Amino acid sequence: MPPTEENVYEVEEMLNQPGTYFNPQTEVVVVVDDSASIDQEVFNNLEGLEGAEWVRVSDDVPVDEDGRDRALEAFETTNQGGAAIAPSELEETDDDLEEDEEPPEPDPDPDPEEE
Repeated sequence: MPPTEENVYEVEEMLNQPGTYFNPQTEVVVVVDDSASIDQEVFNNLEGLEGAEWVRVSDDVPVDEDGRDRALEAFETTNQGGAAIAPSELEETDDDLEEDEEPPEPDPDPDPEEE
């Protein structure tokens, strides 16, 4: 999929077309799936939900993570303009550390001859 204007969506547009969307500014992935259905009587019988535009159904994210990652990697590879970068080639940042890991201590006496 080449990076064209036809792949850029406004929120109102994407919510009406099933697919996987990514916002590069917020780094949020949105999956629009219109195959599920909820009985509309639920919304008519609950005070405060009648006429609501959006209702959070669950905190769970029922998405196949492997499938999502494959779709994102395919998009990256197709739109990178070059060879894909292997995960081992990426620079590690503090964001990559697990919550209980400590960042490595800097060398207190770096040897300038090694550089």
